[in-house]
Amino acid sequence: MSSNVFSGSFGYIFKHGRTIHLNSHEKNATLELLKSSILVAFSGALRIHLAFILLHIQSSILTCIAGGLIIYTVYTLDRALGSEEDSVNRTELNGSNKRVGLIVSLLAFLIGTYILAKEGLLALAFIPFITGYLYSKGIKIGRLALKLKGGLGIKNIVVGLTWGIFIAGLAGSGCGDLVPIVMVFIFFGVKLFINSAIYDFKDIKGDALAGIKTLPVSLGAKKTRTLLTAMHMLSHMAIGIALIHGALAFEPLIILYSFICGLICIQKFTYSGSEEFISQNMERILLVDGESTSITGLRIIAGALVA
Repeated sequence: MSSNVFSGSFGYIFKHGRTIHLNSHEKNATLELLKSSILVAFSGALRIHLAFILLHIQSSILTCIAGGLIIYTVYTLDRALGSEEDSVNRTELNGSNKRVGLIVSLLAFLIGTYILAKEGLLALAFIPFITGYLYSKGIKIGRLALKLKGGLGIKNIVVGLTWGIFIAGLAGSGCGDLVPIVMVFIFFGVKLFINSAIYDFKDIKGDALAGIKTLPVSLGAKKTRTLLTAMHMLSHMAIGIALIHGALAFEPLIILYSFICGLICIQKFTYSGSEEFISQNMERILLVDGESTSITGLRIIAGALVA
């Protein structure tokens, strides 16, 4: 056997092995893309459920599911479209099949909008979808360009306003009084503003490289922590007063747990510049994204004990 034949065979084997490795990496990255938004979608669906409870309205499982699907769509679409900061902040998604992400996002959106349309809430489905696109990619008409990403705190404001309106709108569609709906909007809007800012501490490097002026990037850790603490205290004080005066359902467990958990998250996860271990990442996910799950579970247990 000649050396050319041997080297050619070896080259083929090497190339074939590299192709298998690349395909495997793409599959893993695509799987990471598809599952990266499941927890935030599930958490969002439970927040809608909690909003129903605070408004003293019978929770609609279908509305919660539809809301979760819309949330999944927006976040998966944002990651599938890709952005400069994600190449640094979410390296595990590099090399993923974006087309698969787009198709799955579209299917989730169609199912979610179908459910909401049957309940007369179709318009609410498009609010986060349109806002998410304007934030990620923006639109350009002639010389006019509109893009929400980049300004100081704009990312956090967009998150708070969008999901606050979405959650309060879905849960409060059958509520005849505007005051409770506004209080629910404040509660979840401020909470999600704060949560997005907490996650910005983890993404400082990528956001800074992309020129996105998040609060930690622009204000620094200490000032951002002070701002978030003040917002957290004021929003829970307002909700507490609303509970006492009967504007919301008397659910002290929800508000108390949210208050304590929020303070812990602000004080514990508003740091930068240090490497995060797997245990710390899991703790962040449990306390921040898993808060609504914990509240729902505790409320079920408390209800069973009282009964």
